[in-house]
Amino acid sequence: MTIELLVTLGVFAPLLGAVVAGLFGRRIGDLASQAVTTGLLFFACAVSWTVFVQWTWGGLEPFTVILSPFINVGDFQSNWAIRIDGLSAVMLIVVTTVSALVHLYSWGYMAEDDSRPRFFAYLSLFTFAMLALVTAADFMQLFFGWEGVGLASYLLIGFWYKKPTASAAAIKAFVVNRVGDFGFALGIMTVFWMFGTIQFAELFPMIAGRAGEGWSFLGQTWSALDLAAFLLFIGAMGKSAQFFLHTWLPDAMEGPTPVSALIHAATMVTAGVYMVCLLSPLFEYAPVAAQIVAIVGAVTALFAATVGLTQNDIKRVIAYSTCSQLGYMFFAAGVGAYQAAMFHLFTHAFFKALLFLGAGSVIHGMHHEQDMRKMGGLWRQLPVTYAVMMIGTIAITGLGIPELKWGFAGFYSKDSVLETAFAAGASNPVGMFAFFVGLFAAGLTAYYSWRLIFMTFLNTPVWKDEHGHAGDHGHDHAHASPAPAHATAHSGDHGHAEADHDDHGHHHGPLKPHESPWVMLVPLILLSVGAIASGFVFYDQFVGYHEHEFWRGAIYTAAHNHVLHDSHEVARWVLWAPLVVSLLGTAIAVYVYILREGMARRMAERGGPLHTFFYNKWFFDEVYDAVFVKGSKALGDLLWKVGDVKIIDGLGPNGAAWTSLKWAGWLSRLQSGYVYHYAFVMLLGVAGLLAFAITTWGA
Repeated sequence: MTIELLVTLGVFAPLLGAVVAGLFGRRIGDLASQAVTTGLLFFACAVSWTVFVQWTWGGLEPFTVILSPFINVGDFQSNWAIRIDGLSAVMLIVVTTVSALVHLYSWGYMAEDDSRPRFFAYLSLFTFAMLALVTAADFMQLFFGWEGVGLASYLLIGFWYKKPTASAAAIKAFVVNRVGDFGFALGIMTVFWMFGTIQFAELFPMIAGRAGEGWSFLGQTWSALDLAAFLLFIGAMGKSAQFFLHTWLPDAMEGPTPVSALIHAATMVTAGVYMVCLLSPLFEYAPVAAQIVAIVGAVTALFAATVGLTQNDIKRVIAYSTCSQLGYMFFAAGVGAYQAAMFHLFTHAFFKALLFLGAGSVIHGMHHEQDMRKMGGLWRQLPVTYAVMMIGTIAITGLGIPELKWGFAGFYSKDSVLETAFAAGASNPVGMFAFFVGLFAAGLTAYYSWRLIFMTFLNTPVWKDEHGHAGDHGHDHAHASPAPAHATAHSGDHGHAEADHDDHGHHHGPLKPHESPWVMLVPLILLSVGAIASGFVFYDQFVGYHEHEFWRGAIYTAAHNHVLHDSHEVARWVLWAPLVVSLLGTAIAVYVYILREGMARRMAERGGPLHTFFYNKWFFDEVYDAVFVKGSKALGDLLWKVGDVKIIDGLGPNGAAWTSLKWAGWLSRLQSGYVYHYAFVMLLGVAGLLAFAITTWGA
């Protein structure tokens, strides 16, 4: 079997699983649906690793398989194809590895749900859409996959559609992404308008020759390449939840936890980063757009980290950490270090999937409780989950020894991002801005990540078992902020509530935490291996001195771009700075949550403007509601009550038509039906005519 055929089968395997489980799931049953979808995903995963190994060490060269025509209208030519290069090879293993393990994990997590065939069909559909996206050879197939992951995310976030909060979250994600996708579509149109093609192989070699070309509009000349790149980046902002278009991401927690892991680690949110790196030939000659990417990424990293400090839902803390880490990837790409961005995307997939699925294990063990203030002391009851969550936390905080180049996965990739930003700062102030913002965000990341561990596993237990032991003995120190009246009603994984829960998942009976089954723990252990080893194993291939051999043209850097090379020669303090701020953030978390347990609760109870600002997520939802939701409603009321009722109806049905109706009613009185009335009128007419004739002719 040729590698081309093998890759084709691997890409379409999840689609086959989605069709089987989606159309025939009720007939073949839950177990068969799970087995088919999971088996096909593991087959796709094996194919992806085969391609990646051959690409990395076997000398596999880039190739494109044209499967069939897609859309051909005049000069607009699009084919359904599978393109394999360094970027797609990396994304294939990221998507299929995480998705395969999520499928397996879901066997245990969704065991109580009666809609498993539908759930597994949606998961496989999600995976296929992402595979179509990362193997696209032109913008049209890329857009197909782009919209496909949007559709699948809508279906999965709103999987428990009977919950109003889940339905609202799904709609919110769909609407916010449509805003970004509108910009993305305009970007594709701009590219086709400029170059007359959407085929990557034809487009990329043409870009350098059009550098500096302007576009006149409203008396101003705009850089055409910057315009195209900026519009395309708007799509990435929506899909990857960057600042201004990030509001859908935390609400996506309303879906089942395996969905959160898939969205945040491997599929939807990574699509924007992949797209920017894929379009490196465009962004290299669009300096203004690239600076916008770097600034938005840096601001997102800081924003999400500050919000993560105050959240109490275990999944939302990890969700905001995803948003922050995506910011790192974008500002790396914005300063020209696309390789570092992809490296962080690669390592992040392992430890973020590990953290989300680990959180799912905690939620499962706590009978669907998600509020960290109601946990504490779980390391004894959930030892395996505790161990893997510790690994994921060490990875995301980037702990490692710079001089020895030893650490977990996040150490290698996060430090590479910061070093490239500092190197870019020598000639680009935006790079230095991104470096210091990213450095500060690294300290915040360490704080809120260890805060999660301490509140969940190490603080004084605030739960009770069936004997009343290990519970609330008057110690309420795990609380980090006051619980508003509505806080417990939004948590996500309660769609399959057990008998001791109400509709919102509130616990009414004895709660005894328990470790998850092995079908859930095995994926966690496998992801732990990636969270530990993926950094040092692949450092040289992604960003080291062998990166040219690995990428082999999949990422383009112009002659003026020396950022990655310069990042290996930064000052010694730059190497140590991330470790120092991470240790500082860790030390503060230890002091607040371990040495002075209860301190955070008292601080939160006192409130304060800064805590309120962060706890309410910079009030983005409130501002958007006032400006867009209520503004749209006010505009609708204006058009309805003034434009429609007063103007259109006033001049139409209630104006001329009303006048005509009144006149018709008055004139209808002349139609009495009596002959003598009509004869009298006729006589009046004859008399009138005679009078007119006499007057006229008599003169």
